[in-house]
Amino acid sequence: MAGIPQSGLQLRSLVTPEGVLELRLADTPVDPPKADEVLVRVEASPLNPSDLGLLLGPADLSTLAQKDGVTTAKVPQHFLKALAARVGHSMPVGNEGAGEVIAAGSDPAAQALVGKRVALLGGALYAQYRTVRAADVLPLPEGATSADGASCFVNPLTALSMVETMRMENHTALVHTAAASNLGQMLNRICLKDGVSLVNVVRSAEQAKILTDAGAKHVVDSTSPNFQDELTAAIAETGATLAFDAIGGGKLASQILSAMEVAASAKADAYSRYGSNTYKQVYIYGSLDVRPTELARNYGLTWGLGGWLLTPFLAKLGAAGTQRLRQRVADELKTTFASHYTAEISLAEVLKPEVIRAYQAKSTGSKYLIVPTKGL
Repeated sequence: MAGIPQSGLQLRSLVTPEGVLELRLADTPVDPPKADEVLVRVEASPLNPSDLGLLLGPADLSTLAQKDGVTTAKVPQHFLKALAARVGHSMPVGNEGAGEVIAAGSDPAAQALVGKRVALLGGALYAQYRTVRAADVLPLPEGATSADGASCFVNPLTALSMVETMRMENHTALVHTAAASNLGQMLNRICLKDGVSLVNVVRSAEQAKILTDAGAKHVVDSTSPNFQDELTAAIAETGATLAFDAIGGGKLASQILSAMEVAASAKADAYSRYGSNTYKQVYIYGSLDVRPTELARNYGLTWGLGGWLLTPFLAKLGAAGTQRLRQRVADELKTTFASHYTAEISLAEVLKPEVIRAYQAKSTGSKYLIVPTKGL
């Protein structure tokens, strides 16, 4: 096909058998689109926490160094066994992004996308070009930029799927931790719009203000000396029996279950040695705290703690349900699902040690956007 570039830069992450993380930009062949595929020139791709797990892994960032275009860091030996499946394999990075369709296969549905801006999901998006199935892209609304659409999938679909999970599992209200994050603010907007009661757990007064200024009714600061009582009061008022925890480590999941149990027991007609009959569920979906999860077991026996991941949930929801969520994201792209970025960086800047330390900090409200066309 005429006009298709032969190759383009792609960010690769490698862990060597010796325990060294290597990050580099590789000149990679561009796959010409097949009949049902499109070729996208990637113009924006966000740095999500889920991307950092593959990009950096458990590397010790105090050992970061850069030489001859390759950035390295040491991976502690005790992590190598867990990384066995990826050791020695140079891996592309980047879950989602957006850009312009510059070529397409022969199918009419693919041809109809040429010249349009689309959002896409499917990995290897920290790159200049990406070939994907036409059915897997989401055309952006008229006037939307690639930056507007770069975060169309991971955060919006995760937030929507939390509410879907609540409904499917017969809960009526939610608790969410790290609630001042981009995802948390998005979930707050969804719940306000849909009339769902939400308890937002944050980690500072400044974060609490972000949410209250955005209209959140129930915001609880985990650094407050009265946190447990305040959390219990918010859960009692909302009736929340389902929580999504982005923290993972420490006592927070247990504290949430305890607050749910106290709120439920207050409504019980009689004491039970086995705790309340109200089922309480916490799903851990993040690891902002990498310590072990501590459980106090003071919330009876009717409870659950598990992991939650977007992709398996969407498979459970099915194609029609997933398309319904995707269409809502497109319809509300600049309102409910708007994302805001701290900085735009080039592919080359992703590899700079000082930039890595900045985006790895995962500060609340801090989100970086990779612009593969920057600096060209």
